[in-house]
Amino acid sequence: MLQDTIAAISTAVGEGGIALIRVSGPDAITTVHRLLRTKADIRTAPSHTVHYGHIFDPRSGETVEEVLVTIMIGPRSFTAEDVVEISTHGGVISVKKVLDLVLQQEGVRLAEPGEFTRRAFVNGRIDLAQAEAVMDLIRSKSDRAFSIALKQVDGKLSRLIRELRQTVIELLAHIEVNIDYPEHDVEEMTNLYIREQCYPLIEEIRRLLKTASEGKILREGITTVIVGRPNVGKSSLLNALAQDNRAIVTDIPGTTRDVIEEFVTVGGIPLKLLDTAGLRETADVVERIGVERSRSALQEADLILLVLNQAEPLHQDERELMESLHGRQVVVIMNKTDLPSQLAADEVKRLVPEAALVKMSVMQEQGLEQLEQAISELFFSGQLETTDHTYVSNARHIALLKQAMQALDDAVAATEWGVPIDIIQIDIRTAWERLGEILGDTAGDSLIDQIFSQFCLGK
Repeated sequence: MLQDTIAAISTAVGEGGIALIRVSGPDAITTVHRLLRTKADIRTAPSHTVHYGHIFDPRSGETVEEVLVTIMIGPRSFTAEDVVEISTHGGVISVKKVLDLVLQQEGVRLAEPGEFTRRAFVNGRIDLAQAEAVMDLIRSKSDRAFSIALKQVDGKLSRLIRELRQTVIELLAHIEVNIDYPEHDVEEMTNLYIREQCYPLIEEIRRLLKTASEGKILREGITTVIVGRPNVGKSSLLNALAQDNRAIVTDIPGTTRDVIEEFVTVGGIPLKLLDTAGLRETADVVERIGVERSRSALQEADLILLVLNQAEPLHQDERELMESLHGRQVVVIMNKTDLPSQLAADEVKRLVPEAALVKMSVMQEQGLEQLEQAISELFFSGQLETTDHTYVSNARHIALLKQAMQALDDAVAATEWGVPIDIIQIDIRTAWERLGEILGDTAGDSLIDQIFSQFCLGK
């Protein structure tokens, strides 16, 4: 597989300024040379140079496209192989014609999803954690998530994991020396020594795991449902947060009949925002289906934005809804503060005492900053970490760190129970292996296949 030359479109298909085709492998440069009319011979061109020319069809001699060709000679490339990137005019037809010509050349095939990144991993240019961060970088939905992914692509998390593994392997080496050569004058492996070495490792892993909830939120977003009775301002709130007229707003109850989904960033926090049909009893079949979908979305939400019209007394439906929200992450929005109030904040707090309370006038765009602060208080204790912090955001990494910490905890406990050192060694080696799985050093082929199958074509 790694001896093949692969090619794929690496930009989104559609109209645009340019499109890019990436070719990687032992025959990448000679393949493109056969299709390119240019002044210089790219087979002898220096690495990291760009060449202007035209792609032509060798069978007809017809010029197909005007291009810029970038040459990167391995290992100084993304895949650590010879790589050629062909920049064409943006558009479906032009880039497809050029790709078809490249794939017609002997020894060239279409790349599988994520295969360029997989080759970078197999060739040792990046580890598995960095490879996964590449996809996180592409899927980032906020500046903060992008920053975290970029640090992981650069190897910030990987370097920390390697340091932990190095400490563990040194501990294992001490244990094995004492097991294999007890007659030699080496440092005695007492239970106290094992504990002294394990405690700092456990604390460092625990510190990393403390970032996990915030990192996962920044990576995946908070599933947020906007609920309330018809005409309280749910769709207006969605539009205000999205800064776009995403939902239809009218004075007619039941205008929103289905769940509308939109990704927004509020105070640096990505929200997967769901605007729902107004919760009420209705004879309208379509609206009733929308209400049921709203109730289903409500059960799956990480955050609930309950919108009330403070210019009206509480309705019985609203009281029942608030009573059902105990134990959930809730922000109650008392909307329409530009109108005379008929709803007391004390009454709302009595029904949902643990919820954050924000007064707003969505139509006049008043109170949005207070809403941002309330969400930040719920999930980030008031503010996002602004220092150069190492976040753990990948669910696989989180699970492996927990397993590694548990193995070290077991080793410490075993020293207190008087368990023989050769048995304690098993737990410590387990910790080393779990940390290695994060980097891909001890990961199986099936896991690696699964991870790279989730990548997009051309990456």
